Amino acid sequence: MKLLGNVDFLKSQAAIKFAAFVFISVAFFYLGKHWSDGSRQLIFFSRQSPSETTPSSPSIAISPNFNKEFNLSALINATEPETGLESPGSVQTKEESVPASSPPPPPPEIRSYGIVDANGTMSDEFEVGEFDPDLVENWDNTTEVETGTDNKDVGFTFRVKKFGLCDESMREYIPCLDNVEAIKRLKSTDKGERFERHCPEERKGLNCLVPAPKGYRPPIPWPRSRDEVWFSNVPHTRLVDDKGGQNWISKKGKDKFKFPGGGTQFIHGADQYLDQMSKMVPEITFGNHIRVVLDVGCGVASFGAYLLSQNVLTMSVAPKDVHENQIQFALERGVPAMVAAFATRRLLYPSQAFDLIHCSRCRINWTRDDGILLLEVNRMLRAGGYFAWAAQPVYKHEEALEEQWEEMLNLTTRLCWNLVKKEGYIAIWQKPFNNSCYLSREAGTSPPLCDPDDDPDNVWYVDLKACITRLPENGYGANVAPWPARLQTPPDRLQSIQIDSYIARKELFKAESKYWKEIVASYVRSLHWKSFKLRNILDMRAGFGGFAVALIENQLDAWVLNVVPVSGANTLPVIYDRGLLGVMHDWCEPFDTYPRTYDLLHAASLFSVERKRCNMSTIMLEMDRILRPGGRVYIRDSLEVMGELQDIAKAMGWHPALRDTSEGPHASYRVLVCDKRLLRG
Repeated sequence: MKLLGNVDFLKSQAAIKFAAFVFISVAFFYLGKHWSDGSRQLIFFSRQSPSETTPSSPSIAISPNFNKEFNLSALINATEPETGLESPGSVQTKEESVPASSPPPPPPEIRSYGIVDANGTMSDEFEVGEFDPDLVENWDNTTEVETGTDNKDVGFTFRVKKFGLCDESMREYIPCLDNVEAIKRLKSTDKGERFERHCPEERKGLNCLVPAPKGYRPPIPWPRSRDEVWFSNVPHTRLVDDKGGQNWISKKGKDKFKFPGGGTQFIHGADQYLDQMSKMVPEITFGNHIRVVLDVGCGVASFGAYLLSQNVLTMSVAPKDVHENQIQFALERGVPAMVAAFATRRLLYPSQAFDLIHCSRCRINWTRDDGILLLEVNRMLRAGGYFAWAAQPVYKHEEALEEQWEEMLNLTTRLCWNLVKKEGYIAIWQKPFNNSCYLSREAGTSPPLCDPDDDPDNVWYVDLKACITRLPENGYGANVAPWPARLQTPPDRLQSIQIDSYIARKELFKAESKYWKEIVASYVRSLHWKSFKLRNILDMRAGFGGFAVALIENQLDAWVLNVVPVSGANTLPVIYDRGLLGVMHDWCEPFDTYPRTYDLLHAASLFSVERKRCNMSTIMLEMDRILRPGGRVYIRDSLEVMGELQDIAKAMGWHPALRDTSEGPHASYRVLVCDKRLLRG
């Protein structure tokens, strides 16, 4: 039986394959042994240059080092061979010595651009170069237009084939804040009306490309940009002259500005100033219960810049006044900032947005008009939030300043604010958690409570109101989770958003976060977002802020300003309750920021909605104005708008590329990715 079993094994496929393998191996061994002469050889495949005597066909040749002996030890130990003498480590052959060849020329000097040095290691000492010539295009000031007739021959159609460059005088143009004609027509400017929005009339808006200043360079990347920026990108020295002695800003050599981290009330640095505030009020825990801050009259935003290291997002605001470039400096540093003024209208932020509001010598008379400006602070301050005021009336004892302090103390008492601590030149108040104090005031006390039907989140072109904003009776807005838990926790105010859903709101909230988490992860993985050095990002239609949350989860060292268009649901309260920054805006009008302030613009389903209200080229020209040269645009929208958007992008000198979504080529949506070049006239 055993013999029969062995016979069956020999007939099996495994045995046959094994035998074939052994036979082939033995055959190759003997063939190699037969054709090899046992010596050390290197075979080279070469192609000689064709000539009259030499054919151009490839040939095989024996290495020129065939049968040569090498003294490896001498080669390794040799350092400086003497000229004209035979080196002890020279190469010898059995028949003759090989003459020494001349040493190779020295390598060219390495000039580093980036954060990897010549040895391939990470370094903080680097030089940012000029723009890659491939990213610079010559452009002129001429706008080219194509005309034609429509299909029904009813009228003419036209398309802008190429937008020209604007005049050099417009390189820092903010359309709604630089409307000189509208400002001249104002009946009064006593309350700061000239610093508010006055947009150009329809058909008189921007119709050209705002140029970059001469010598513009790629911005210094974060975190180095916190401390220095290129002079050529913001070529203004007035702040150096006015505020250099207060450690705001100074000139560093000929080509940079330096930011020492000081301010008018914190000359010795923001870090020391922040530590003092935390010691004054231990409940002010930056990066925990204090996550979102408003800095009023921010200067160059050093207060907010130094809070970033403590996981605090600060919206730094200031008007375009005599220090008109302070917000431009802040954004060039990579710090969240907007041009905004306390004047006659509500600021474009929701109620209970900020955990702390800070004013350090912000040059605002808080008690004018029975405190109407401080009432706007009260509207935006979260229940239980803090107001920090550092100003001369706090610590100086001159008669006029003492009167101002008494007026401030009287007003804050009527607002039911509690003076928690006054120390040195800082005073800190806390807002109440509910309406009980307001309701217990004596009858006739001013300012009164606002009407119950007043919407404190209605902010687009809404005048200031001389009344105290009521807090929700259900406690909405006061009970947010500490950071970072609040980022993913559906807030109470989600239930008050005016959308066509109630029961499933939390499911929508979570679904949006999951949706953008997957998309941004694919961008980071396949499109290498982490290599782009993104810092300032604008989400033009933010929803609940899911895109910004996904960037945080993917650990991109960037901040996002979440824009909520007026044409949709007002989700700003939810965005702030999550610990993010946002603002209300109408994309039919220009945005309140300087040119060249964002690295990435993201627009999801924006144009398919807004094209019913606005001209798409108007929005695209505004996007070009606020986008930095070298910046990127991601437009995720329906296929029907992509053709026109690509034409406009090309007319502006962008380089567009249309990509499929993860749903494949048959989906109704596409992603238009655009790169902006530096255009030179």
